[in-house]
Amino acid sequence: MDKKILTVQDVSCVGQCSLTVALPIISACGIETAILPSAVLSNHTAKGYGGFTFKDLTDEMPKINERWKTEGIKFDALYTGYLGSEKQISYVKDIIRDCVKEGGEIIVDPAMADNGKLYVGFDDKFVRSMASLCAVADVVLPNITEACFITGSEYKEKYDETYVEELIGKLIALGAKKVVLTGVGYDERSTGVMIYENGETTYYKHKKIPQSFHGTGDVYASAFTGALMRGKSVYAAAKIAADYTVRCIENTVGDETHWYGVKFEPVLKELIKAIEE
Repeated sequence: MDKKILTVQDVSCVGQCSLTVALPIISACGIETAILPSAVLSNHTAKGYGGFTFKDLTDEMPKINERWKTEGIKFDALYTGYLGSEKQISYVKDIIRDCVKEGGEIIVDPAMADNGKLYVGFDDKFVRSMASLCAVADVVLPNITEACFITGSEYKEKYDETYVEELIGKLIALGAKKVVLTGVGYDERSTGVMIYENGETTYYKHKKIPQSFHGTGDVYASAFTGALMRGKSVYAAAKIAADYTVRCIENTVGDETHWYGVKFEPVLKELIKAIEE
């Protein structure tokens, strides 16, 4: 039977992030993708746009959940991206209870921080709420900063493998079953992901492109989710997602008109090929 996944995050109508990335990428991986928008924005909030419109859909989330319960709709997996409040996190937990099949995969990208700081609007209370969601996840996909906030660890810009292993250990102690820690780099020329699966940690290193683009975290998490749902191991899915994200960035570097995201669509065929190999 074909698998069906639900992804819960906001819709930035323009800007190649959140649901406008997750829906096409996971669908291209061959997985039926349902969505639950937590908010609708005219465009993303990063620098470059002069402003944005915002419509909060928090109050719609429990209504949609109740409708799905009535219809008997169930999902094989649930993947969360950016969630804007503790209430939204609470509603996601209700959806996991009511609408995810027994044994279904829970994948949490705790999108809330980077470079040692929380995103604007988040506080310690939100961090604790996100940590409680990570505790029930099958796979968590934090970056170093998010892992530090979730586990109450000291953030370091320079670190060694022992530091990374300790972060992963704390995430597992929290309740997460598997971990993909992104943005792990031990030198200036490379970066990578540290994967914990089946009691072992493995590091996948890839080249580091100095130019950064908005939405690459969403591209990575979506490609990872699609590969995982196609039966790849956590390590294989993490590697496929990393290689694909690098290709998306390479496909965008040099195009000054495309500053708002990465051109992921033209290289989708490479992601599909990697998953089918």
